[in-house]
Amino acid sequence: MSIITLTTDFGLEDGFIGSMKGVIWGICPEAKIADISHAVSPQNVLEGAYILRRAYSYFPAGTVHVAVVDPGVGTARRPLAARLGQHLFIAPDNGLLTPILEQAEQNGWPVKFFHANNQDYWLPGISHTFHGRDIFAPLGAHLAGGVPLSDLGAAIHDPVRLDLPKPEKTPSGWRAHVTFIDHFGNLATDLPAAALTGANNDETVFLLGKYTVHGLVTSYGYKKTGELVAMINSENYLEIAIVNGSAAQVLGAKVGDIVEVIFES
Repeated sequence: MSIITLTTDFGLEDGFIGSMKGVIWGICPEAKIADISHAVSPQNVLEGAYILRRAYSYFPAGTVHVAVVDPGVGTARRPLAARLGQHLFIAPDNGLLTPILEQAEQNGWPVKFFHANNQDYWLPGISHTFHGRDIFAPLGAHLAGGVPLSDLGAAIHDPVRLDLPKPEKTPSGWRAHVTFIDHFGNLATDLPAAALTGANNDETVFLLGKYTVHGLVTSYGYKKTGELVAMINSENYLEIAIVNGSAAQVLGAKVGDIVEVIFES
């Protein structure tokens, strides 16, 4: 069974996703297609990168992930084909794969990138504005159908990388960054749960602007509606949230904001 996932900023209103699926099934009729998200904010490569990283590893090894958040469509930016760990990826060369690439490098997983410019595996007519349909969907379909990565183009070693924030150690704890705001307005950060190992989590203080949270909870239901909480989210990173509310809206928070973590004795 061939599985292809789709992650885009195309929305569902305009038939773009239907066109991509039609192309895929025309080339690889046996493909099973799963939608990770089509609600990435328009042109928000960083958001798309985190959404893809959140979901991809729950698919079977060998899954082909087609990701298209592509503000540079129609320019000289390269189409990429890649193997990262046990998964295959098709994406524009704009940093969309950066979090997964860093994860693969940190874990010593296989990393291979190819400039997927072999037009034998594109549609015959290429538009300037819809490479999702004309280039990325057919590349993914051919890959799912068994075409080797190396047939799609020449190997490269310089994919574009996003400059992702990293948590910083401080004398009193950590300085983390808001990396992603989900549908509920919860604020995911780049601080892994392991960074809190050994701390007295009941006394740890979390500061975001003028707002303060004392201690960690294990889930939303341990505080009252409207209370600000800190917890470890489903991806094992620190998250700031408001119970049954939107932390992003109430706090006026945005991606890149600093969360100070202070270990109190």
